[in-house]
Amino acid sequence: MTQEEMLTALYEKMAAEQDKYRDWLKGQPAAEVLNHAYEYTVREDIVMCMEELELTEAQAKALLASPAPLADVYKDFEKLETSYMDVIRDTIETRANELYQAQETLKNTPLYPHSAAYASEHGEMAQYNASFQASHACKEAIEQAIGRHYSNNRLDAEAAVNDVLEQFGADRVQYVLANTVRHKEWDGRISRDNKAWASTMPLPEGSPQDRHSEYLVVDRCNPGLTDLFLKQVRQLAGEREKPSVREMLQKAPAAPRRSAPARKKEAER
Repeated sequence: MTQEEMLTALYEKMAAEQDKYRDWLKGQPAAEVLNHAYEYTVREDIVMCMEELELTEAQAKALLASPAPLADVYKDFEKLETSYMDVIRDTIETRANELYQAQETLKNTPLYPHSAAYASEHGEMAQYNASFQASHACKEAIEQAIGRHYSNNRLDAEAAVNDVLEQFGADRVQYVLANTVRHKEWDGRISRDNKAWASTMPLPEGSPQDRHSEYLVVDRCNPGLTDLFLKQVRQLAGEREKPSVREMLQKAPAAPRRSAPARKKEAER
């Protein structure tokens, strides 16, 4: 048997061994299948590697002599200290950093105050597009937050709002919600109070007639839930703008101290 024939025979023997292992695994309970998932995957990789690996004639002959060459190789692989977990840790950290940077970029992108037409005329399309992308991501985040925090016919509006405000800030969240309400003036599930608020919010020139603004409408959840979400946003925004009693006292000028004779004179009056 030539070297090439030996390699072919070894590959076929290991592939047949894996087929037998797979058939056995299919007949096991789900929990047992999960216990062997890692082993199955590594064995698949070993067989795949054998398609291209060039072993010497002596090496191929030695493995062919084994009753179960695939199982033998896997047992040796199990004993090795590989960098597999280091690669996983590095991958987790890299992905986390990428997501964090993306979130920070969205959060720190300025809210562009003009229409697309204005941006085009003034050479500011890059700023407009960056703001639009951030606003669209905000719109989707609002829909996801409402869906995530709604259960048993109840919306945890505070938790939902805090999730989105942390990602995008109050200005962009209010802009997206005001744009949404203006597009839903006809909807009775949105309160008159919220509609009145939306009418006072400054939107880019042309909104809501601007066709781009249609893509920023929160529309994948019940408008009634959007109304509750907006009510909570306005409440939190008001609380943040309202100075606390302590802050007001700290900012207030201290009353001038009067002398003892002055106090006595005032008391006698």
